[in-house]
Amino acid sequence: MPLRLIVAEDAVLLREGLVGLLQRVGHEVVAAVGDAEALVASVRADRPDLIVTDVRMPPSMGDDGLRAAVGLREEFPGLPVLVLSQYVERSYALGLLDSGGGAGVGYLLKERVSAVADFTAAIERVAVGGTVVDPEVVHQLVRLQKDPLERLSPREREVLGLIAEGRSNASLATHLFISEAAVNKHIGNIFAKLDLPVDTDGHRRVLAVLAFLRA
Repeated sequence: MPLRLIVAEDAVLLREGLVGLLQRVGHEVVAAVGDAEALVASVRADRPDLIVTDVRMPPSMGDDGLRAAVGLREEFPGLPVLVLSQYVERSYALGLLDSGGGAGVGYLLKERVSAVADFTAAIERVAVGGTVVDPEVVHQLVRLQKDPLERLSPREREVLGLIAEGRSNASLATHLFISEAAVNKHIGNIFAKLDLPVDTDGHRRVLAVLAFLRA
C-alpha cells in the first residue's frame, strides 16, 4: 500500500534522491525538508504514515534529526520513524530504539539506500510497526558485549545477529541453508542461554536482543 512520507535530510542531492526513489516505488512524499524544525512543523501539518530522517541536521548539526524524531514519537504515539546515519553511533541507535516501546523504528546506515529493494522493504516493515536495525549497528553493539555472548556458539551468534536485523525464521533458514526446525532450535538455545523469554514475534525478538545489548 502506498505510504505518505516525509523526508528530512540537509544534503540536497541525497534528499532529492530519496524523494525520487520513494516516488518510483509508489509512495507519496508529502514534504521534503532540510532541518529539524521544518521536520517537526511538517509532521504536525501533514501527519504522515512514516518519516525518514537523518541524525545530524541543522540548526546545530548535532543529533537534531534524531531528537526531533524521538520528540515527535512522544507527541504522536506510534509514528513510524526510519533514521539514516552516516556512521554507527551507538547512543543514537539505542536512544531511538528506546522510544515508543521500540515499535515502528529503524536505524540504517545511509549506504544501505543504494540497495533499493532492502531499503524499501525496511520502510514497509517499519511502517507496520516492525523494527529494523542495520547489520553493522548490530555487529558493533554485539562487539561491545563480548562476555555474555561467550555462552553462545558461533552459529548461535550468527543467528542472533540475523534476528536483530528483523529476519523471519524462513529468511534465516534460507540465508543459513538450514531447515526452519533447525532455526527454531537455535533460537530456543539463544534465548535460554541469555535468560530471555522465547517469543515467536519478530518485533519482540529484536527488542529482546537490544534489551540484552543494553544490559
